[in-house]
Amino acid sequence: MPKKSLEPRRRSKRIKDQVLNPEQEDTDHEEDVKPEPQSKGLLLLTPRNPIRGSSRALKSSRRGGVKEEEEEEEEEERVLFHQITVRPVQVILQKMRAELPPQKQEEEENEDKDTPRSITPPPVVKEDLRPAMLSLQKLREKIPEEPRQRITRRAEQKIPTVRSANLNAQAPRRPSRSALLCCIVLITMAMALGSWYFLGSRQAGLKMDWFYSLLPWQQEACQDHCKLTLVESIPADLQYPEGAPRHVSIYQGWMDLLHQANETVQIAAFYFTLRGSDLGPAAPQASEGEEVFKQLVELKSRGISLKIAVNSPQQSDEDTVYLEKNGAEVRQVHLKNLTGGIVHTKLWVVDGMHVYVGSANMDWRSLTQVKELGVVLANCSCLAQDVEKVFGTYWHLGTKGATLPQQWPRRYSALSSKQHPLRLKLNGIDAEVYVSSAPPSLCASGRTGDLDAILSIIDDAQEFIFISVMDLIPLCRYCKPPRFWPAIDDRLRKAACQRGVSVHLLISCWEHSYPPMFVYLKSLSVLNKQPLSCPIQVRIFNVPATKEQKKIPFSRVNHNKYMVTDHIAYIGTSNWSEDYFIRTAGVGLIINQTEGTPGSPDTVQSQLKAVFNRDWDSDHALDLDSKDMKHCRSRQEDV
Repeated sequence: MPKKSLEPRRRSKRIKDQVLNPEQEDTDHEEDVKPEPQSKGLLLLTPRNPIRGSSRALKSSRRGGVKEEEEEEEEEERVLFHQITVRPVQVILQKMRAELPPQKQEEEENEDKDTPRSITPPPVVKEDLRPAMLSLQKLREKIPEEPRQRITRRAEQKIPTVRSANLNAQAPRRPSRSALLCCIVLITMAMALGSWYFLGSRQAGLKMDWFYSLLPWQQEACQDHCKLTLVESIPADLQYPEGAPRHVSIYQGWMDLLHQANETVQIAAFYFTLRGSDLGPAAPQASEGEEVFKQLVELKSRGISLKIAVNSPQQSDEDTVYLEKNGAEVRQVHLKNLTGGIVHTKLWVVDGMHVYVGSANMDWRSLTQVKELGVVLANCSCLAQDVEKVFGTYWHLGTKGATLPQQWPRRYSALSSKQHPLRLKLNGIDAEVYVSSAPPSLCASGRTGDLDAILSIIDDAQEFIFISVMDLIPLCRYCKPPRFWPAIDDRLRKAACQRGVSVHLLISCWEHSYPPMFVYLKSLSVLNKQPLSCPIQVRIFNVPATKEQKKIPFSRVNHNKYMVTDHIAYIGTSNWSEDYFIRTAGVGLIINQTEGTPGSPDTVQSQLKAVFNRDWDSDHALDLDSKDMKHCRSRQEDV
């Protein structure tokens, strides 16, 4: 047989022997292979020795035999490779399947069932190992593997060293941005309050109250235990029966405030005439006023700041000019150019803790020659802070070129109002207190108007309304032309005639009284007669005067401005006509101290009611139809 046809046979034989007898050493390939004897009838065709002209029958027979032998050899190789690759893999798979749990075996059988039987491994050409690789890949897919986790840079675990461990132990956890911001705000506030306190403040409670006033719950934070003192001036030679109520003088109240002052004294006033310069030097009637003036001058030497907001123009500015030269800060408030009125307010704020509000002007006459009434509150920082805001509006308008703002800055906003009064203890008794102001253009946010406060007090009364004011008239007296103004008049008539509330009016009579006022007062007193029988009574209070006393201008008059009902006490600074509520600056202090302690002699209502009854029942209170009214009427005719 030719050499070409024997090579595949020998190779298949070697492979078969290696598979069937793997231990037998493969040495046959090293031996010389001898060619088998060729048949005589066939010719060997080689490229080097071609035989031309040979028979075609021989060629075709030879080619046919070689082809058949090649096909047989390929079939043997296919069977042999199947034995080498597929059968061992099948055996391995069977062993692994036997070792799997029953559940896994069922899954394997299901997979085998789902696989079509027609799918068979592709035929392998010669020594191609692709079927074996596919079988191994399939085997690998059947063996479960643990999921591979992608290791990121954050997930990498670093081997801790001694130095890194110490650094981690020492380094604190980094706070968030919001926490840092909160810390900065708190530290800044603490530094500001601390510096404010240590730079000279001797009243830590005052500063804390200021801090509380900025908080939404400021009303609940104000729980001051205030000492309230009713103060009044009784003109010389005005006598009362023994046992009649008598209170601390306004002079003594002012002197006590000046002696208690440690840091600041703030005063809002209509004018300053504490010295008796209009009576000549060393006038004995002005001694108390001059003593108050002396204490004001000495405030600078004691390191105390004095601020004065005064109406402008004054008839005499000698006192304010002298005080300004001695260290006081004085601001002239030209309210007439802003509202058409004047600064008629009379208030003091000392150290942001003590307060005076009342009818007395900064005038020596208000201490000895005019009947006045007011109130002093000591150690009452929350209320003082609120009154100080009212003073701040005057101080603001006293600057050069000042105008009325459309909306007052937040720092002037009220700390108390009719809807949200301050809850304090006055002389150990619970009280609700708020501060009113006039005119509306000077009321900052939350401030109750003075007229609104008065009307609400009248409407709230159930038993009695006692009013003592210098002027009460339903007109805009200083308007041109004057106009009718029934606001208070309507409420008084309604309270008496509809609700049956007892209304007593104690009005002043002096040389500057407005004559039409008495005609109006008669119209009210007529309602008390049949058949109306409205419980309204009117009396005129007359302060007696000697010939020498009559020479003192603007004196000998009942200058009180207060009202007391069965629920509320009101102490103000304004006369009761429209001008004082729409143009003129004034304040009012409203105190409700009756709840839980009705009729207690220590309440402000009880004290104020006693003062009114003292004056009402005195010999100085005259009926409108009394013959003694001739003296008062003669003064009217002289005007």
